[in-house]
Amino acid sequence: MLLKAGVDISRLRPEIRKKLNVIEEIMETRGYPLVITSTYEGTHSASSLHYANLAVDIRLPDIRTYDYVEALRKKLGHDYDVVAESDHIHIEYDPKSI
Repeated sequence: MLLKAGVDISRLRPEIRKKLNVIEEIMETRGYPLVITSTYEGTHSASSLHYANLAVDIRLPDIRTYDYVEALRKKLGHDYDVVAESDHIHIEYDPKSI
């Protein structure tokens, strides 16, 4: 797992931190290292779960972004949102009530 300069994962809450190994496994089995580009630092929307330490952004791997996003969604489960943005993949813990 690699961290972009200035990224701090020490504040991540257990709900998202415990999934970093899962995210890393998915990336590495497809030949791409996990690079976390943002947690709470940086500029996010006011209601962003980054500020609650429940979200990470990771570097986009390549043009097969859809494959990574789908694999992450399946492996992480319904309590996690995985969104492909223009320059990164956003992953957040956002449990849905049933």
